[in-house]
Amino acid sequence: MLEAAAPVSRADILADPHRPLADDAVARLEAFVARRERREPVSQILGRKAFWTLTLGVGPAVLTPRPETETILDVVLPLHPPERTFSVLDLGVGSGAILLSVLAERPLARGLGVDVSEEALAVARDNAAQLGLARRAAFLRTDWTAGLDDASFDLVVANPPYIPTAEIAALEPEVRDHEPHLALDGGADGLDAYRALAPQILRVLRPGGRFAVEVGNGQGPAVQALFASAGAAAVKLHDDLEGRVRVVAGVKKPLGNEPVNR
Repeated sequence: MLEAAAPVSRADILADPHRPLADDAVARLEAFVARRERREPVSQILGRKAFWTLTLGVGPAVLTPRPETETILDVVLPLHPPERTFSVLDLGVGSGAILLSVLAERPLARGLGVDVSEEALAVARDNAAQLGLARRAAFLRTDWTAGLDDASFDLVVANPPYIPTAEIAALEPEVRDHEPHLALDGGADGLDAYRALAPQILRVLRPGGRFAVEVGNGQGPAVQALFASAGAAAVKLHDDLEGRVRVVAGVKKPLGNEPVNR
């Protein structure tokens, strides 16, 4: 917050920690601190958050991107080399964190981000423009895959709401009071979105296409079973850096006798 209020770099602070602040910088810093005392997330105070290799604009209309979500990128990027052209669909795009990170890493990829929130889509569009990715990213307001009947994609990613409704009241105030409940509330058991998404994702995937979805703590096996029951192949669980199952990923079965690349 001091970096943003002064404004100075972190190197400036370390090199000259006793440097006096101008009056306007002091006022900005005090305003930032007052907001933080009310448990507003630092990311929303500053209006930005680092994710993967990007710095994204954020606000109260979107979830603040979290490091554990980067597990999706760890899973999908090795499967799509930089020299390959492919299409990606991000369901519940929010700030655009996942979609734009894929596009930034894979210059031949094109993507579509969908969200039911027009406010979230506005944040994602702004991020795409700021990062120079707007020409390869499109955005659409819709409910999951509604209206995408004739579309098909090589990769589908999603970080859907997965917190059980009864647990939302006990969340940290930074999340409970400052992030959109639409992106948090996963229904009674936290799995409502996955029940809807499993068949829809397989419908819009091309044969042999891949998917990867984030899951909450303890939800991996149940979500794995939902996708397997919907007809996905090679459905696997992937841990985050803390050793917790964070991503469920798999493949839409190829046509004919083509083997599934595991």
